[in-house]
Amino acid sequence: MPELHILGIAQDAGHPHVGCRRPCCLPAWSHPAAGHLVSCLGIRDGERAWLVDATPDLPAQLNTLEALGASLAGVLLTHGHIGHYTGLMHLGREGLGAVGVPVHAMPKMHRLLIDNAPWEQLARLGNIALRVASAGEEIRLSEGLTATPLLVPHRAEYTETVGYRIVGPSRSVLYIPDVDVWWPGIEALIESVDLALLDGTFFTPGEAPGRDPSEVPHPPITTSLERFSTLPAAIRTRIRFIHLNHSNPALDPSSEAAAHIRAAGMGLAAEGESLSL
Repeated sequence: MPELHILGIAQDAGHPHVGCRRPCCLPAWSHPAAGHLVSCLGIRDGERAWLVDATPDLPAQLNTLEALGASLAGVLLTHGHIGHYTGLMHLGREGLGAVGVPVHAMPKMHRLLIDNAPWEQLARLGNIALRVASAGEEIRLSEGLTATPLLVPHRAEYTETVGYRIVGPSRSVLYIPDVDVWWPGIEALIESVDLALLDGTFFTPGEAPGRDPSEVPHPPITTSLERFSTLPAAIRTRIRFIHLNHSNPALDPSSEAAAHIRAAGMGLAAEGESLSL
């Protein structure tokens, strides 16, 4: 039976965050077990496994899958921001020295990789085999296991952005770690799956120190809670927030912020959690 593994829940730069000496990160600098890896999913079917995004934490995340007896069968990329593709460097000759790992990328993401060093070297040396994905078209991973890229609105400095609808024999999962704003129709997508892992980067507007919210737009969790409050209770329980910034108080499951999410009938993704697909 295929399984989904949550291999990380933090925003692109992880937790603790580089250069942060605030209370949100200090404990994790002193005690690494208090930190969190960058948001990533693992999909495992027997001895084969796929990563949804190649994060800077790829070595640890791939190790988790290998410890379960699986080897890397492919990577599904969401977009061209640093926490979502730069882990591909670990597949090169200075790292794993991988051979022909399929990397599924949307057209602009494909061009970014094939036209720019050092990424083009991975393809030229055969460490990766780039595959162009199309929005709305299933990527067949194995018998009864598919992943479908879905275009979502997000900053497009370099590439388009997609989430994925992952469907196994018994369960389906929606994964949207990055989005600028929830659009009409997101509720129907949530209702169509068994689990929805959604962008929870910030808890409240403007919480990131020294950052203009207009430059890094994400729907704050407080806004998402209000938006999805009209969904039936049984549907709200399918929502779990992921991709949390180091400033997000909900990273601490004992916090008032986390309690507020639970009181609204929703939840938080948990690093290390797995479920059958």
